[in-house]
Amino acid sequence: MKVFGLHWIDVAILLSYIVTVLVVGKIFSHSVKGEGDFFLGGRSLGRWLQFFLSFGNMTDPGQATTTASSVYRQGAGGAWLALITLFLTPYYWFMNVWFRRARLTTMADLFQDRFGSKFLASFYAVTMLMIVVVGTIAGGNVMALKTLQPLMVKDPAIYTPAEQQMVAEYHEYVGLKQQRQSATLPAANEARYDVLRDYYNRGALQPYVTYLHPATFYLVSTGLVAVFIMLGGLKASAVVDAIQAILVVLISVILIPFGLWKIGGADALHEKVPDVMFNLFGGDIASEYTWYSISALLIVQLIGIAGAQHNMMIAGSAKDEMAARLGSVTGGFSKRFVTIAWAYCGLIAIALFGPGLADPDQAWGLMTRELLPVGLIGVMITGVLGGKIAVLGAQSVALSGLAVKNLYEPMFPGKTDAHYMVVARVAVPVLLAAGVLVGLFLNSVVAILKFAIVLLLVWGVPVTLLFLWRRVTRIAVLVQVIMTLLLIAVVPWIVSTIPALARSEALTLMTRERTVTKEVAATKADVAAGLAAQEGQKITKTRRIEPVSVYFEEGVVRVDPKDPNSPKTGKGLFRPEVYLMKLLGFDVAGFSSAQLLTTRYLVDAALPIVLLIGVSLLTRPTDPVRVARFYVRMKTPVAPTLDEDAKRVEESYAAPTRYDHTKLFPASNWEFTKWDKTDALGFIACCALVGVVLVVFKGVLVIGS
Repeated sequence: MKVFGLHWIDVAILLSYIVTVLVVGKIFSHSVKGEGDFFLGGRSLGRWLQFFLSFGNMTDPGQATTTASSVYRQGAGGAWLALITLFLTPYYWFMNVWFRRARLTTMADLFQDRFGSKFLASFYAVTMLMIVVVGTIAGGNVMALKTLQPLMVKDPAIYTPAEQQMVAEYHEYVGLKQQRQSATLPAANEARYDVLRDYYNRGALQPYVTYLHPATFYLVSTGLVAVFIMLGGLKASAVVDAIQAILVVLISVILIPFGLWKIGGADALHEKVPDVMFNLFGGDIASEYTWYSISALLIVQLIGIAGAQHNMMIAGSAKDEMAARLGSVTGGFSKRFVTIAWAYCGLIAIALFGPGLADPDQAWGLMTRELLPVGLIGVMITGVLGGKIAVLGAQSVALSGLAVKNLYEPMFPGKTDAHYMVVARVAVPVLLAAGVLVGLFLNSVVAILKFAIVLLLVWGVPVTLLFLWRRVTRIAVLVQVIMTLLLIAVVPWIVSTIPALARSEALTLMTRERTVTKEVAATKADVAAGLAAQEGQKITKTRRIEPVSVYFEEGVVRVDPKDPNSPKTGKGLFRPEVYLMKLLGFDVAGFSSAQLLTTRYLVDAALPIVLLIGVSLLTRPTDPVRVARFYVRMKTPVAPTLDEDAKRVEESYAAPTRYDHTKLFPASNWEFTKWDKTDALGFIACCALVGVVLVVFKGVLVIGS
């Protein structure tokens, strides 16, 4: 018996998990006595719960969808979209100490504490609420949907005529695209290809028909997250993360043995997938991920990661500094190994389905449907849904804290703790519902992830610098945040929603089509096609690199896909950074995909740093007494108990220069501190583990070659 395309056993597994989650939430609801328990777990989480909380927050199974999708499009180099944070893991060894020593509840509190500005704290809260609703909540919804849609499909025997036509046109498009890669199509076929490509780019062509519709899925799954978090808060989320960690590892590797068996082993994988797709740093002119684009992505992540709103709550919930450090680092490295498994699944998807999937974002779900037996499909669905609960759980608690502590309480001070707890719980479903609405208008999970990465720069730059430089001023933060928001978020949305701009000839510019000729070793498929006499023989292959949109993230399509003469319009977010390069005289139409990506990230990283430092030097410094209290607290180690810790902080306030001897640059405005033994050994160990992960990743890619 099947229910909406799922076997009853898979449905039973899913329902069992949902009941378990709700029971956990109910159990921990009794321990939530106030805001400290709800938002920070009473600052009592030890190393294991910190590990599970960090791993669960970092390792959203929805990222399996984005990673597999990116690898399917770009080859192994596409994994860097998720794996780039590998190089940041040694940085976590220090960053999480900052947030634990800050001894605050929300990230917005940091700006009120450092600058004495309630307005800046509220401004952070408002903007970060919008950023996370778009980049995390809505993105998480879309990722989970794309993964699960292929698992709940109609039997072709009950397709409607319109559905039959859609599937037939999908296969027609795939055939024409494959022909066009190596040969010029006849004029009639080229015109037909253009029409079908427009449908494809809109997501209107699929190889199947699904029962799972966005609105229904978003409402039901988000409702489950809301109920769970309203009951148990952050500690309940950490406990479910412990269950989820096991599920994530399982669903990340389970497709690999089934996939290799299906295609004939690792040797067959290398036969069916072009060698270039196994390169860590791209491979040809079509790849977005080269050494320079990956370097630009690393810079953005390095200066943006500190601005994430959940940092203060996750690190702040640790009972001591070592728990905060070990939790984030071990959770981070565990996520890197899981990411390698996701990338390998993306390569298997190429071998299974070829290069013509209508929506690569659904590669993970399609592999699950194609490879896994009854029962394991239920485990996969449970892992994906559970990952959504884990990530959105911690995120919604952090957002609820911002809404209550930095928006509601300043407007309605003096209320009881019970009153604020009610508001905190009500804020959770409201914020999640906003994410549902945004998710209905988004489509590409890779585009969402790229957007979320640059959005972190808005507040990541000021958060990073205010920990390191005394000279940062309130006015500079305000100017930098407003200007960065305009460049990264506001202008991209405005241009894409105004038809006169989105359809203008100047902005619908495409890169120039290129033809790449390369000498390669013949594969078994080449011999079967008559292109070579034997495997390994050197042959010349020609590949046409289709144009991509210069300025729009998701491409350029026809307004009316049925009319080849219909005007073109940009799809997805506009890239103002690339347009700035055009105004400066650069030939952006000649850029490769990697150069377009690099341009975007370098401009997004450089502008906020220049603005923040420049305006800070031109404006009045913050009250030196307030600044001194902030930095002496940041140098005061966390004590074993909350009472003893409060006493240590008061002693530091009374002697604000007591730790000045630890500064790396004495008598300067820079707050870099000298490393102790724990700092040095931890950093060296983290760097060594980075090398281990890279060796493992490369080793996995050469198996069977």
